[in-house]
Amino acid sequence: MNKNSWLHNIGVIARREMSRLAHQPVYFFCMIFAPIFSMVFFLTLMSDGLPTNLPIAVVDQDNSANSRKIIRQLDAFEQSKVVLTTTSFEEARKEVQKGNLYGIFLIPRDFGTDAASGRQPKLSFYTNSTYLVASSLLFRDMKTMSVLAGASVGLQTGKARGLTDDQIMAQLQPIQIDTHIIGNPWLNYSVYLNNTILPGIIQLLIFLVTVYSIGTELKYGTSREWLGLGNQSITVSLLGKLLPQTIIFMLISVLCAVSLYGFSDFPLNSGWGPMLSALFLLVIASQAVGVFMIGIIPTLRMGLSTASLFGMVSFSIVGFSFPVLAMSPAMQGLSYLFPLRHYFLIYVDQALNGRALHYSIDQYLWLAAFLILPFIVGKHLKNAMLHFKYIP
Repeated sequence: MNKNSWLHNIGVIARREMSRLAHQPVYFFCMIFAPIFSMVFFLTLMSDGLPTNLPIAVVDQDNSANSRKIIRQLDAFEQSKVVLTTTSFEEARKEVQKGNLYGIFLIPRDFGTDAASGRQPKLSFYTNSTYLVASSLLFRDMKTMSVLAGASVGLQTGKARGLTDDQIMAQLQPIQIDTHIIGNPWLNYSVYLNNTILPGIIQLLIFLVTVYSIGTELKYGTSREWLGLGNQSITVSLLGKLLPQTIIFMLISVLCAVSLYGFSDFPLNSGWGPMLSALFLLVIASQAVGVFMIGIIPTLRMGLSTASLFGMVSFSIVGFSFPVLAMSPAMQGLSYLFPLRHYFLIYVDQALNGRALHYSIDQYLWLAAFLILPFIVGKHLKNAMLHFKYIP
């Protein structure tokens, strides 16, 4: 087959595929509506970066000027909102059990008196770790408030003893801590989550659409017609079918990048080129994995089930929520079989850290290596296209 001939055949198959895409609503839903809805939903849901005004209770058994000052300061924290002030711990506990509150801050009796006399009163706080994010944020606020309260008491006691501010600070904080948070210094939950979950959703949808578009050809007996348009070449047939999908998913991916790095102004320290290249490789690598799935199991039901399972596992194994280095060696090795893992590493190096491009070359090569998969199953898939009989 000469070059002009296979280019012509790819064009014919691509036009046929565009007609199929236009006349089946499932493609519009999976390729356009679902990813755009996900972008709007997640970016709107976490537009503030972190949850704010999380409801807590303060059990104030001291009821002094000092305790009321602590309550006002705790309420001033962005993540915490004191919605209940009571002297009964039982009342606060019941509200937490009902799910109306995420934490309790307990100020004991004679707190101010005991603190001034050096008897070391205890500030207690309770968080409901059933809600992991809310609990972590409130724990941070309550612990910070406890440290500040202790420092305030220490400052007053030191001044009463006639010490200077420098002498007091040397006792309160003998070691100064210099903290540097890289990548996401704002502790913005949207930066942490959306830069991986949105490409992950796109990857999952590519798996499903690729498997569905080939699987329906097998199910409804149109695969021979499709292969004939490619002059019996599985390579030409796949290129023609996947080309329109590649263009649409790439446009959606660019829209995703614009939403993240343009509209939301998330970190993009190495510029647009590295991330757009990574997104393009993620798209075609995901299509290659989809072809591999339906090539190994040329049945629509099983192919879609495999694509769904593989896509969902990607969210857990890529390392953005639970670190890969903390997994078992077998799971660490398994993580490299997921395109999203390599995209995530490129995102960390290029968008967040702004490292030189050569540090990420191996991840780009990993994504490109997934293109080998269709060639592995090409013969098996072609046999299925020619001889497969669908059994309801």
